[in-house]
Order: sequence, then structure tokens, then C-alpha cells
Amino acid sequence: MRKNGRLCAVLLALCLVLCGCAAGVRPEAAASAAEAVGAAAEPAPTPPPAPEAAVGAVPKTTPVPSPAPTPPPAPEELLLQGMTTEEKVGQMFFVRCPETDGAEMVARYQPGGILLFGRDFDGLSRGQVTGAIEAYQSAAKIKLLVGADEEGGEVVRISDNPQLSDEPYWSMRDLYNAGGTELLCAAEAEKCRLLLSLGVNVNFAPVCDISDDPASFMYARSLGLSPADTAAAVGAVVGTYEAENVGTVLKHFPGYGNAADSHAGVVYDNRGLAAFEGGAFLPFEAGIDAGADCVLVTHNIVPCVDGEAPASLSAAWHAVLRDTLGFSGVIITDDLSMGGVTDYTDGESAAVAAVLAGNDMLCCTDFETQIPAVVRAVEDGTISEARIDESVLRILRWKLERGLIFAPAELE
Repeated sequence: MRKNGRLCAVLLALCLVLCGCAAGVRPEAAASAAEAVGAAAEPAPTPPPAPEAAVGAVPKTTPVPSPAPTPPPAPEELLLQGMTTEEKVGQMFFVRCPETDGAEMVARYQPGGILLFGRDFDGLSRGQVTGAIEAYQSAAKIKLLVGADEEGGEVVRISDNPQLSDEPYWSMRDLYNAGGTELLCAAEAEKCRLLLSLGVNVNFAPVCDISDDPASFMYARSLGLSPADTAAAVGAVVGTYEAENVGTVLKHFPGYGNAADSHAGVVYDNRGLAAFEGGAFLPFEAGIDAGADCVLVTHNIVPCVDGEAPASLSAAWHAVLRDTLGFSGVIITDDLSMGGVTDYTDGESAAVAAVLAGNDMLCCTDFETQIPAVVRAVEDGTISEARIDESVLRILRWKLERGLIFAPAELE
């Protein structure tokens, strides 16, 4: 077929040449046309065959990326894995130190923290205080948060002992009025160094409440400033504590305002939510932004969010603290022995309700009944193990960040 095609093309070209000559066309042009036709008639060259794969050659494959390695568990997760239910629940209690046999209590219940009051410092020398705290720490499998209420002014537990301090610490209000934020932070830094020298690693301060009524319960303990100025001062104080490596507890969320004292009984705070969002929340937000470790929740009933339960036992108020204010640290109740709770429910029920509401730690005196009550609630399913683990991880993380425990050495 190829030969016949080429022959036809040649004959056609000859005809064109002859016709061209007859018609007066130059022979050179006709010849060029014939050459062009002949070239067009040539078939396209056949591409060479693809080389055959060598025998035994490995076919090319697209590499599959290796899966990302699973990150190792965080130190607090490793610690949690080795704990019993009783030990986990114990970590959730910040207990008031008993007058006697404190080390024995720690060895038995393994609380997460121990709160010292005036009686634990009154008339004692520095050596006696540090010796007692060292005994408590030695009895703890996981080192304790050791706290005190050393606000200054009306609330001092340590500095009113002349063997421990030259003079009682001034209130935040008096310090600020005398020298602004600079003097306030300088005094708080000095306070931190005293606390650490004794073995106290958490101060239940600063007070974030805003009160403008001299007759109110919280007035003398508050800064006496506008919400914005209170927020700025609180943020600066928390930053000072961070620099000195002393834990802070912002109190008393969502803010006392001019409410009555909930130590004596149930207290209602009927302010609207706007009063909190535009004022009372600001110091807490500033403290959280500055790195506060813990927020203490009051027992006041605040109907704008929950009109049934004290804020300390209210899941709705805890949701505000977590979701609206963005707090991811440890939430602790005010003392569960206060009238604001005991007039509302009994001690065992209060402890269980406090955990279910979202508290990570429970501040209490009646720990001998409340710790077993929470353990039973976990065992019977009232409180899930996951709920307990969530809180204990926060507590262990706090201790790790403060250098109280060092994983994995703690696991050895």
C-alpha cells in the first residue's frame, strides 16, 4: 500500500509538470510543486518502541509518608496513670490544717493542698513554722500546695507574728493609696519572699472584689478603685507573684460587690449580668491574663446566672468562668464549712455537688467526711472517673509549673 501511494504521487506530479508546461508555467515551479507533493506524501516516521524493562528491575512506586510519631504523655498524665481513686480525690482537697497531728493527716488522706491559718503561725519561731511544713511535705507522696490568707490589712495570718515579720503587711488599698502600683508590687514581692522562706507556696490573694460601700463586708479588703484601675492593679500583682514563683488565687468570683458576708449564711446578690460584664469581671480577667493559677468561687447566690445554687455549687457559673472569661486553671471553692453552704446543704452533699459543678479543688475543714463522700460518689458512678481525672490533671500541672514536683523523678 505504501508503494502504490508513492507511485500515485509521482504520477500526479508528472502530470502537473506536463500541464504546467502546456499552460506556460515555468518548469522550475512545476518541479517545486512536485517535490512538495512528494514530501507531503511521505508517511510520518514511526516512533521507536519503548525500551523493555530490565529483567528483575524494581518498579517505581510513590513513597508513602510515615505517620507522625505519637507524642509522649505529658508528665502530669504519667503521674495520673499511677494514682488510685483515693489518691486522685485527695488531690482535689485543699484542707485546713488540723491543730495537731498534721503530718499524720497528710499521710492518711494525701490532700492536694494544706491551708494554714493564724493559729498555725501565732507565737511560733521561723524554725518551728518551717519544721512543721517540712513534716507535712515529707508525709505527702505528691508535694503539697501550702497556702495562707496573707492579703494584708484586715486579713493577715503570718506577718502579725513579730517573730516572722517586722510589722503586719498593709492592705492593698493602703499600699496603693500611698504609692500606687509601684509600691503595691514592691510590697507584694517582699511578701512572696517571706512566704517562700517559710515553705508557703500559695497566697490566697489578690482580692478582685469591687466595693464602694464602706459598710459592706468586702470594702476594706478591696482596692477601692474603679473596675479598670482595679483590673490594672490586680494584673500587676499577679505578674509580681509569677516572677517570685508564688501561686495566686483570685477571689471571690464572680465578685462580692457590696453583698453581705456569706460566712454567716446564704447571701443573694441581685445585680444584673451587665454589672458583672462591665465591672466585676474585669479584675478577674486581668488576673487570668497575667497568669493566675487559681480562682476561688464565692458561696453567694447570684440569680442573673443561677438563682438556685450558690455560685460555688453552680455549673452555670463555672461555665461563665471557663467559657466567657477563658480560665483554664484550677477552680476552688470558698470554705465549704461557711454558712453560705451549710445553710444550703449538708457537708457530704456539698462536696459531691462542688465536684459536679466543676470545681477542681475543695477548700474545707470537714475533710474527714468529705473526702470519703467523694470517693464513694466516684465508686457508685455519681461522679465519673473522667471528671476526677480532668481536675487532677489541672492540679498536677499547677504543681509541675511551680516546681513542686518533677516528673518522671516523682514516679521512681
